[in-house]
Amino acid sequence: MITITASGISPADLIAVARGNARVTLAPDALDAMRASRSIVDAIERDGRPVYGVSTGFGALANTFIAPERRAELQHALIRSHAAGIGAPMPREVVRAMMLLRVRSLAMGRSGVRPDVARALVDLLNADITPWVPEHGSLGASGDLAPLAHCALVLIGEGWVLAKDGTRLSALGAGVQPIELSSKEGLALINGTDGMLGMLLMAIEDAAHLFTMADVTAALSIEAMLGSYRPFLPELHTIRPHPGQAASAANIHRLLQNSPIMDSHRDDLVHAVQDAYSMRCAPQVAGAARDTLEFATTVAGRELRSVVDNPVVLPDGRVESTGNFHGAPLGFAADYLAIAAAEVGAIAERRVDRLLDVCRSRDLPPFLTPDAGVNSGLMIAQYTAAGIVAENRRLAAPASVDSLPTSGMQEDHVSMGWAATRKLRTVLDNLCSILAVELLSAVRGIQLRAPLEPSPAGRLAVATVERFAGGPGPDVFLAPVLESARALVWSRDLRAEIERQAGPLA
Repeated sequence: MITITASGISPADLIAVARGNARVTLAPDALDAMRASRSIVDAIERDGRPVYGVSTGFGALANTFIAPERRAELQHALIRSHAAGIGAPMPREVVRAMMLLRVRSLAMGRSGVRPDVARALVDLLNADITPWVPEHGSLGASGDLAPLAHCALVLIGEGWVLAKDGTRLSALGAGVQPIELSSKEGLALINGTDGMLGMLLMAIEDAAHLFTMADVTAALSIEAMLGSYRPFLPELHTIRPHPGQAASAANIHRLLQNSPIMDSHRDDLVHAVQDAYSMRCAPQVAGAARDTLEFATTVAGRELRSVVDNPVVLPDGRVESTGNFHGAPLGFAADYLAIAAAEVGAIAERRVDRLLDVCRSRDLPPFLTPDAGVNSGLMIAQYTAAGIVAENRRLAAPASVDSLPTSGMQEDHVSMGWAATRKLRTVLDNLCSILAVELLSAVRGIQLRAPLEPSPAGRLAVATVERFAGGPGPDVFLAPVLESARALVWSRDLRAEIERQAGPLA
């Protein structure tokens, strides 16, 4: 059970709800905070003061006064008009993360909503009802207006719900019990960075795992290509004190220990005087990515503690317009992390190409097949990795520089944070596929070094991959093998087994 307090939630809480289906409850202090802020909005209503979002229209209509008897209607109309997305539905985990973060925002007591509104979102999460949220619609301007509006529409018994088979149902058909919105509440449900923050937090968890797996596959490739362990000695990284670089080098160094393959040329100073950059500089690239990840983690952590609604209700009774919903911090972080992840994949693909090239692989057979000519081995698997690297380079172009003015020039600079975090998810998914190709290629190279034995971590990787890929031999239908390798990289199982064998990896 995840309890949402007035001070917020943790990244682990979000992962538990979005991906682990944990149930949610509201803490008493959150309910008290919401009641207190709602009492301020009620007082404004009684006094008849003009306040944005309470007694006025929205965006370019901010100067239009709304009569008291029409303010509830205004909130419902706002939700309907802003639920204007189009395209395929966003994944269930993204929508659940977005709803949880909206509850978190309301529970901080700066939005002026009744506790019943937050409870209604909690009820959707606990009933496993996922609104149908189209992929296009947010500019990261007033946060994720359209995606959040599609969630809010379900609360009032309208819109669509994502069925278990991927089709869509009407909200009422899914058993939703509609609520009536009061003044300010419609706006409070849609103004915020919850969609992009949810995607960034999940991307951070995925990137942390994949960057460690990139060290694993790099170590396996270095072993398969009879590379040197010396570039990963700790004293060589203390003289360039980037923390991510040191962590990555320590991982690779640890994974190469106790390897008969490495011992076979350890003292041969003619062999491998200098390995290629894709081998020797693996910690410098993956380490820089780790440091970028640390930056993104810091930004996401700050946002998770932030009030991003507009307007905000202050404890002293003021209701002030803010720009806190602008997604620039998240957009920049997501774009930066996408660049880093794309480069981790790019250097991995260069190691794959080297493993397959008979001129550079140090006596491995062409394309890692013992019968080249009749058989093509892993030739086309490298094509696949190269194509994905090219796609990641396109996706690494920053979305956050693509502002377009909207709302009659009221919203004349937008963050494109939703687009930045969406494409970051794709880059990381692609990185997983590239690492799967490297895992298969490196294992095949190690198998071809027999009778020499790899490191304990290498033996474990070979044994695991052999279960679905077999050993060197005639060509096979490769797509299912690559899918299994990809699943192995994505899961935490192989990493956990290696850590039990070699010790914890950073």
